[in-house]
Amino acid sequence: MGTKLFADFGKYDDKLWDNEAKKDVYNAWDPNQPRSANNFNPFETWEGNSPDASGRYPGENFYKDPSRGDVNFQQMMVEREEAEARAASPKPGDVPGAPGRRT
Repeated sequence: MGTKLFADFGKYDDKLWDNEAKKDVYNAWDPNQPRSANNFNPFETWEGNSPDASGRYPGENFYKDPSRGDVNFQQMMVEREEAEARAASPKPGDVPGAPGRRT
């Protein structure tokens, strides 16, 4: 009898993992529920790395380098403003040690 490997992959696995996709995943994320491939904060970094489209970080089992879109300086400034707004108004339950967080 062989060993069966099972890995759950996120909504954007093997799809474009751009800011719009990350915002979609973030909007669905519930920090009070256990972290999974379909429930994670795509903007949470760990040891300086961002997660892939399934919430995995480089070096973890089943990590897949995501397909990223092109970005220009103007778009980066918009994304920075969005990041600052998220940081200023985190979701309820988004605290260190919450079930839906890596940290």
